[in-house]
Amino acid sequence: MLKKTTYTFELDAKKAAELESWLKANGYDFRTAPHAKFAAQKGKVSVVFYESGKLVVQGAEASDFIEFVLEPVILKEARLGYEALLNPDLMLPRIGVDESGKGDLLGPLCVAAVYVNEPVIRAWEDADIRDSKRVSSDQRVAELARVIRSTPGCKFNVVQIGNAAYNRLHGEMGNANDILAWGHARAIENLLERSSLNPPPVRIISDQFASSKATLGRAIMTLGRQVELVQRHKAESDLAVAAASILARDAFVSALKRMEKEYGLEFPKGGSGAPDEALRKFVEKYGAERAREVAKMHFQNARRILASVQG
Repeated sequence: MLKKTTYTFELDAKKAAELESWLKANGYDFRTAPHAKFAAQKGKVSVVFYESGKLVVQGAEASDFIEFVLEPVILKEARLGYEALLNPDLMLPRIGVDESGKGDLLGPLCVAAVYVNEPVIRAWEDADIRDSKRVSSDQRVAELARVIRSTPGCKFNVVQIGNAAYNRLHGEMGNANDILAWGHARAIENLLERSSLNPPPVRIISDQFASSKATLGRAIMTLGRQVELVQRHKAESDLAVAAASILARDAFVSALKRMEKEYGLEFPKGGSGAPDEALRKFVEKYGAERAREVAKMHFQNARRILASVQG
């Protein structure tokens, strides 16, 4: 088996500053690197700390650096760098699912399901795949989405619930979480139906977005029920869920851009403020009866804007 030469960590600002000082004091050569706060190299080890808080240690001497410097001097704990040995579940084949657009007044609800296995996970060791809320820009989200979609062995499905369909479903279901559960279930089922997943996933991981786990559990469809469903808070810490969040966010941003081209107006992200003004302009241009084409009409500000225009 080839020796592992790349390790990743999450560092807070204090630990990162301590590491940077240590590297400077011990003769490391510093250089610039894209999206990095600092990057340094000495001998056969390279250390890069990214703006996201991610640290990447690479090279033939990476494991020695971790064992004799990073863990005892900086982290002061002997656990990181050996994640797969300490937690074999990190390499298990699984499906992660996440959404984007739930809290946005304008635009659709997008849900993505992503399958990963050990080769995919290892291919992403240097890719900086993380929760889309921690990504600095839409451009970077698009870049990461391209990485995810182009990785051999990675399978995915994205379900986009447009505003007209979303408003119809809300009228039928009466609850945004039920729509979200249906979107999650549909994306999972599509992925299991349409893709050859090798090896088969041992579990499905989702954020617990409703107060009761039964909300999603009831919505899961035939094939999805054959796989263990795990719901937990902050599920985006799992790589499969983080990848799903990236694809869902990229789909949502792309949908807003298409809407802007179709209607000739800007459609800002968010739940209020600039989106409120954008909806007012849309209603002025196209009429109140067409607001459901671009907005989630159960939002209180959407109803208030329509009432003010029609009143």
